[in-house]
Amino acid sequence: MIPTLNSSRRQFLQQTAALAAAATLAPGLAMADPSVPDALAGRLYKTLKIGMIKGNGLVERFKIAKEAGFKGVEMNFPGDDVEETKKAIAESGLVVDGSVCGDHWSVRHTSPDAAVRAKALASLKQALRDTRDVGGHSTLLVVGKGEDGPEQEIWKRSVENIAQAVPLAAELGVQIVIENVWNQFLYDHNGDAKQTADKFVKYVDEFRSPWVGMQFDIGNHWKYGSMGDWIRQLGPRVLKLDVKGFSRAQNKFTPIGEGDIDYADVRKALKEINFHGWLAAEVNSGGLEELTSISKQMDVAFGL
Repeated sequence: MIPTLNSSRRQFLQQTAALAAAATLAPGLAMADPSVPDALAGRLYKTLKIGMIKGNGLVERFKIAKEAGFKGVEMNFPGDDVEETKKAIAESGLVVDGSVCGDHWSVRHTSPDAAVRAKALASLKQALRDTRDVGGHSTLLVVGKGEDGPEQEIWKRSVENIAQAVPLAAELGVQIVIENVWNQFLYDHNGDAKQTADKFVKYVDEFRSPWVGMQFDIGNHWKYGSMGDWIRQLGPRVLKLDVKGFSRAQNKFTPIGEGDIDYADVRKALKEINFHGWLAAEVNSGGLEELTSISKQMDVAFGL
């Protein structure tokens, strides 16, 4: 007998398929620019962090993001008001595609303190529930910090803790997406630019679940390796994308499209793994003018 999907996961998969189909078939949507090699129009949908949007109240902020060219927004859960978020969705027409787990930097799954890990698990579970309540399908998670202990110990400790939230993620149809950040874990923080994504691959695979993957940040680890090759290594584990610019030459983050990230190879790699999904900006905040500029930067960098 073929097992059936639970209703929440079925709904998530149907919505994802519908969005991809709409991008292909609906009139008036962006088509790939033939002058840009491996342009990704019709494959990527622009979103941004709620903290990037300046405005008075959630409704106004949602409307500003939509006018600037974004199709979605990521909330901070737990933390942001769920009912106010629902109101902003209804009045703006902008969807919430996902969330960022609100206190993951300070309340960590790698902590040696069992009480802190229990709090981190409770926070993650609440983030999943809040995200589902507003129609989102992903919760971004920073799993911890290397300072919490030897890599082998915090690897095991964090996997065991996060794994306890996976059944709820599956029930709700909300994926746990791990972001690669400068947290001294799963890469050599003092190393060179020739590193690979090997440890990220092994870490995600520890969960053995389609409900755990990566929200791969293209800018965060350009300092440490080829982002195109990391995308190829991670393959189907890449469930969402974050983007910011980075300059190896200046050793600093930059606006999207500035710096020296090899976006041509990133675009090529995303096509090679057949990625379709959400691309989240994670840069400085602003109002309509600034966000419109960021949206256009994303268009240029990814051929949207």
